[in-house]
Amino acid sequence: MKMDILPAALKTQAALDTLVSESGKVHFGHFNGPVQSLGVEHFNYTNVMDKPAGRLAKHFHFKQFQFVSVLTPRFLIGVAIADIRYAASGFCYLYDIEDNKLVETSWLKPISLGCTMAPSPWEGCSSLGGAGGKISMEIKAGVWQLRIATKQVSAELTLASVSLPMAMCSPTGYSGWIYTQKHNALEVQGSLVINQEAQDLEHALAGYDFSAGFMRRETSWRWASINGRLGDSLFGLNLAAGVNETGFNENVFWLDGERYLLGPVHFDFTRSVCEQNWQISSQDGKVALTFSPLNKRQERLNLGLLKSNFRQYIGHFNGQIEDAKGRVHRLDNVLGLTEDHYALW
Repeated sequence: MKMDILPAALKTQAALDTLVSESGKVHFGHFNGPVQSLGVEHFNYTNVMDKPAGRLAKHFHFKQFQFVSVLTPRFLIGVAIADIRYAASGFCYLYDIEDNKLVETSWLKPISLGCTMAPSPWEGCSSLGGAGGKISMEIKAGVWQLRIATKQVSAELTLASVSLPMAMCSPTGYSGWIYTQKHNALEVQGSLVINQEAQDLEHALAGYDFSAGFMRRETSWRWASINGRLGDSLFGLNLAAGVNETGFNENVFWLDGERYLLGPVHFDFTRSVCEQNWQISSQDGKVALTFSPLNKRQERLNLGLLKSNFRQYIGHFNGQIEDAKGRVHRLDNVLGLTEDHYALW
C-alpha cells in the first residue's frame, strides 16, 4: 500500500476497532482505514441541558446514508440509500454521457420500512427496494459490493482498491458527531448490463460515501466528487463544505493510490441559476476549480417537520489542484459531480 501525503498540520491516526469506546468516548480526527464498529450503543447522548437523551431521541436522531457512483466511458450511475429513521429513501439514476440524458428510479419508505443499513463501514449490508427494482450495498472486510436491479440497470459489482480511504469523525452540534468515509478512483470488477447490453468494465471507476452519526437536525452541504483520469493517472476527488468542519474536514484527492488531504474549500455559485458555473477554491490557493453543469438529479420533499431540497449535478471540472509536495495537477474537462442539499430531519 502506498503511503499517503499529508500537509504538516494534518495528522492521521491508526484505524480503530471501535469509534465510540465502551466508556462512551468518541474518537475524533482522521484515520488510516475504516473503523470496524461505530460503537453507537456506547455513546452517551445528551440534550442541550446536559441531561441524558431518551431511547427514542437517540434512535431518531441517528442518521445514516450511503452513496456509490460508477463511471464508464458511456454512462454514469448514481445509487443512494438514506435512513433518517422517520423515513428511508433511495435512488438509482442512469446518465447517458453521449446523449446528456438522465433517467432514474426512486423509493420513499415511511418509518424506514423495508430498509436495512450496514452497521459499520467494515461489515454489513444496506438495501432498499420496491416498485421499480432494488439496490443493495454490501461491505465485507471493508470491500464494497454494489447490486442493482432496475429496468435500465442490472449490476453485480465489486469496488477494488489498494489505497487508503478518507475516514474521519468530527463533532456536530452540541453533543453529536458524524463519521464519514469516502473513497474515489476505485477500479470496478463484476458485471454491468445497461438497457440489456453488457458493458466493458476495463475503464470503469467508482467511488463511495459512508456517513453516519448524530447530525444537526437542520443542515446543508455542498459537495464535489470525481472518479476519473488525469492523463494516464487515476484521479479521485472529494470536496465538501457545511458538515465536517469542526476542527477537521473531509477534503481529499487521490492520485495513483496516494491520498492527499486538503484544507477547507469554498463553493461559490448562484442557486437560482442552475446552468451557471461553480467556483470551488481554497484560501491557501491549492484548490482552484470551475465546475460547469450539464444535467442534474433533483428532488424536493416538504413533509412539514421533515424537509429535503436535493440537487446533484453532473458536469465538467476545469482548473488545478496542488499537492503537499508543491506539484500542480491540472484538470481539463474531467467529468464529475457536485451537490447542493438542504435537510431538516
